Amino acid sequence: MAIILAIESSCDETAAAILKDKKELLANVVSTQIATHKLYGGVVPELASRMHVENISYVIKEALAKAEVTMEQIDAIAVTRGPGLIGSLHVGMQAAKTLAYAFDKPLIGVHHIAGHIYANQLVSELKFPLMALVVSGGHTELVYMRDHLQFEIIGTTLDDAIGEAYDKVGRVIHVPYPGGPEIDRLAKHGKPIYPLPRPLDDDTYNFSYSGLKSAVINLVHKMDQRHEEVNKEDLSCSFQEAALGILVSKTLRAAKAYDVKQVIVAGGVSANSKLRADLTTAFEKEPIELILPPLWCCTDNAAMIAMAGSYMYDQKCFADLKLSARPSLVL
Repeated sequence: MAIILAIESSCDETAAAILKDKKELLANVVSTQIATHKLYGGVVPELASRMHVENISYVIKEALAKAEVTMEQIDAIAVTRGPGLIGSLHVGMQAAKTLAYAFDKPLIGVHHIAGHIYANQLVSELKFPLMALVVSGGHTELVYMRDHLQFEIIGTTLDDAIGEAYDKVGRVIHVPYPGGPEIDRLAKHGKPIYPLPRPLDDDTYNFSYSGLKSAVINLVHKMDQRHEEVNKEDLSCSFQEAALGILVSKTLRAAKAYDVKQVIVAGGVSANSKLRADLTTAFEKEPIELILPPLWCCTDNAAMIAMAGSYMYDQKCFADLKLSARPSLVL
């Protein structure tokens, strides 16, 4: 019955959580910076790290208070090691190492994407073998898992991640940051009338969003030059049809080819309503269980780091105080 304190600071959320025995989430505190970064149209790394410094002690104290536990009762400290913004990662890492040293607790370095995958364990038992579709601002991957903590990337993005493409398209059609939720909202009121290329529609499990992103940018620029008005709802709908269709088809094909019992979705883009609906439709007649994470744990949080850290605790995957942040850490 291990009690894990987890810290997450990979991008623009400062978060701390306390998880007991992989089942009871005693506290999950998140301090978001979205309002600040929205002023600049995206995350400003220097600002993000400074705000983490300001917030890290408060979120840890609040998590301990909400959980009604002391540091002496904590069995281990899990922290996001990477990938992410180096300055942001460094703040969480130093906080975790300081606590581990001061209270003589084991230290666990967790991969951020492993955390997103294990967020699904908060709602349903993972069943192996499984296929994880990872979709976020920095990742678009299909990850095959034979068992706990065994990750095999069978497909990845060759250039832009899908979340990055959403944000860049959001900028060019002038919607507030982050672009993903706003494009998803606009698309519900539009029609897919703009011709856009289907990204990397081939027999591999890889993805590519650079061409689709460029096609949207070129379309908007040409319409601007002709003094034509872009219908944001229709363009958002057209973009989503192209961007998400290939995710669904390749995930379904991979799940069948690898004969998995379960498909799970992980990362910030897993909150997209059309992706969730299309995956549900695609798998409803398949003998494969589809697990969609609840919206509250799609974006960055420390509960997911605590869950992944709990399984690493069981396998004694401990680190020493030389552990460092790795902005390009491979799963």
